Amino acid sequence: MKTHLKNIYLIVFIATLNSFVIAQDKSKIDFENCTFNGFLLNGKVKFVESFPDIKVQIVDAFPDLKVKLVNSFPDDCGEWQIVESFPDVKIKIVDSFPDIKIKFVESFPGKP
Repeated sequence: MKTHLKNIYLIVFIATLNSFVIAQDKSKIDFENCTFNGFLLNGKVKFVESFPDIKVQIVDAFPDLKVKLVNSFPDDCGEWQIVESFPDVKIKIVDSFPDIKIKFVESFPGKP
């Protein structure tokens, strides 16, 4: 009986772990298309306080994305041009529970 109960607990644990891993995969950055959940990670960006497309935490180490601020032609992955109107994506800076973590860089934006 104890062995049967252990097997049931093991099956429940594995099922829980698998659904956690699947949930984590949905929130990964797609570097091939430079998107996060369908939102571009390059282009024109507007910083907002409410209704963001992506919540971002600025970090110094272990970022999900390296970001370079540019004045024009934000074509490469991780290149952001800050605008006030007609953004490609709206970003909210948060201190905790971000969708992604970024690090601002002067060169080589994109995948860390």
